[in-house]
Amino acid sequence: MPPRTYSPATREALRLLGTQIAAARRERRWTAADLAERAGITTVTLRRVEHGQPGVAIGTAFEVATLVGVPLFVPDSDLASLAGARARAADQLALLPARVRERAGDDRDDF
Repeated sequence: MPPRTYSPATREALRLLGTQIAAARRERRWTAADLAERAGITTVTLRRVEHGQPGVAIGTAFEVATLVGVPLFVPDSDLASLAGARARAADQLALLPARVRERAGDDRDDF
């Protein structure tokens, strides 16, 4: 099976998050081992997060970002604003169909 490919936007976003995490860790004067221990991961996994490698679990990357104070989704996000954004997304999702089905005949040129 060929390796998974990611869009340039995805790769750039991962690199940005990794760079922000590495900078925040250094500003706090934490070693990689310190942060890895706090996050409950290995230093190898932390390096993968800091280098923006896409194979790292999103929960791991988010936890590391939270530990060093990197805001997620919006600048200076706090728990209340994230919960509000999630509630708005849930409201929007409730208005959409529960299932998306493939059209039986994708011929939309029947006039």
